[in-house]
Amino acid sequence: MILYNVTVNIDSDVEDDWIGWMKDIHIPEVMDTGFFMEYRMMKMLSEGQDDTGSTYAIQYMAETLGHLETYLNTVAPKIQKKSIIRYGTKMAAFRTVLEEV
Repeated sequence: MILYNVTVNIDSDVEDDWIGWMKDIHIPEVMDTGFFMEYRMMKMLSEGQDDTGSTYAIQYMAETLGHLETYLNTVAPKIQKKSIIRYGTKMAAFRTVLEEV
Protein backbone atom coordinates (compact mmCIF):
# COMPACT_ATOMS: atom_id res chain seq x y z
CA MET A 1 0.00 0.00 0.00
CA ILE A 2 1.23 3.48 -0.89
CA LEU A 3 0.30 6.52 1.18
CA TYR A 4 0.27 9.89 -0.58
CA ASN A 5 0.37 12.55 2.13
CA VAL A 6 -0.46 16.17 1.39
CA THR A 7 0.38 18.48 4.29
CA VAL A 8 -1.32 21.86 4.09
CA ASN A 9 -0.95 24.98 6.21
CA ILE A 10 -4.03 27.15 5.74
CA ASP A 11 -4.52 30.72 6.95
CA SER A 12 -7.05 31.17 9.75
CA ASP A 13 -9.20 33.62 7.80
CA VAL A 14 -10.05 31.02 5.13
CA GLU A 15 -9.76 27.84 7.20
CA ASP A 16 -13.49 27.15 7.57
CA ASP A 17 -14.10 27.73 3.86
CA TRP A 18 -11.13 25.51 2.98
CA ILE A 19 -12.34 22.64 5.19
CA GLY A 20 -15.78 22.73 3.55
CA TRP A 21 -14.27 22.95 0.08
CA MET A 22 -11.92 20.04 0.81
CA LYS A 23 -14.70 17.80 2.14
CA ASP A 24 -17.36 18.72 -0.41
CA ILE A 25 -15.38 19.31 -3.60
CA HIS A 26 -11.63 18.63 -3.61
CA ILE A 27 -11.37 15.26 -1.86
CA PRO A 28 -14.39 13.80 -3.71
CA GLU A 29 -12.80 14.92 -7.00
CA VAL A 30 -9.53 13.20 -6.10
CA MET A 31 -11.33 10.03 -5.00
CA ASP A 32 -13.47 10.01 -8.16
CA THR A 33 -10.29 9.55 -10.23
CA GLY A 34 -10.23 5.91 -9.11
CA PHE A 35 -6.53 5.95 -8.23
CA PHE A 36 -7.08 5.80 -4.47
CA MET A 37 -8.89 3.31 -2.26
CA GLU A 38 -9.46 5.50 0.79
CA TYR A 39 -8.43 8.74 2.44
CA ARG A 40 -8.13 10.47 5.82
CA MET A 41 -8.11 14.16 6.66
CA MET A 42 -6.31 14.94 9.90
CA LYS A 43 -5.63 18.19 11.78
CA MET A 44 -2.23 18.58 13.41
CA LEU A 45 -2.61 19.16 17.14
CA SER A 46 1.04 19.34 18.16
CA GLU A 47 1.41 22.93 17.02
CA GLY A 48 0.10 25.94 18.89
CA GLN A 49 -2.92 27.78 17.57
CA ASP A 50 -1.94 31.25 16.40
CA ASP A 51 -2.70 33.78 13.70
CA THR A 52 -0.67 31.95 11.06
CA GLY A 53 -3.25 29.22 10.56
CA SER A 54 -3.53 25.49 11.04
CA THR A 55 -1.86 22.47 9.52
CA TYR A 56 -3.70 19.48 8.08
CA ALA A 57 -2.60 16.18 6.56
CA ILE A 58 -4.73 14.64 3.84
CA GLN A 59 -3.69 11.03 3.31
CA TYR A 60 -4.71 9.12 0.22
CA MET A 61 -4.09 5.37 -0.01
CA ALA A 62 -3.18 3.85 -3.38
CA GLU A 63 -2.87 0.16 -4.05
CA THR A 64 0.40 0.53 -5.98
CA LEU A 65 3.08 3.09 -6.72
CA GLY A 66 2.01 2.82 -10.37
CA HIS A 67 -1.48 4.05 -9.50
CA LEU A 68 -0.01 7.04 -7.67
CA GLU A 69 2.46 7.85 -10.45
CA THR A 70 -0.32 7.77 -13.03
CA TYR A 71 -2.42 10.10 -10.88
CA LEU A 72 0.50 12.49 -10.37
CA ASN A 73 1.37 12.56 -14.08
CA THR A 74 -2.13 12.80 -15.55
CA VAL A 75 -4.64 14.26 -13.10
CA ALA A 76 -2.90 15.94 -10.17
CA PRO A 77 -1.70 19.13 -11.91
CA LYS A 78 -5.24 20.07 -12.97
CA ILE A 79 -6.71 19.34 -9.53
CA GLN A 80 -3.88 21.11 -7.68
CA LYS A 81 -4.29 24.19 -9.87
CA LYS A 82 -7.85 24.60 -8.57
CA SER A 83 -6.50 24.84 -5.01
CA ILE A 84 -3.95 27.44 -6.05
CA ILE A 85 -6.55 29.53 -7.87
CA ARG A 86 -8.97 29.40 -4.95
CA TYR A 87 -6.56 29.95 -2.03
CA GLY A 88 -3.35 31.34 -3.54
CA THR A 89 -0.89 32.45 -0.87
CA LYS A 90 -3.39 31.65 1.90
CA MET A 91 -2.18 28.05 1.79
CA ALA A 92 1.10 26.21 1.49
CA ALA A 93 1.34 22.51 0.72
CA PHE A 94 4.00 19.86 0.48
CA ARG A 95 3.66 16.25 -0.49
CA THR A 96 5.30 13.01 0.63
CA VAL A 97 4.98 9.42 -0.52
CA LEU A 98 5.27 6.54 1.92
CA GLU A 99 5.15 2.79 1.51
CA GLU A 100 3.59 0.44 4.06
CA VAL A 101 6.09 -2.08 5.38
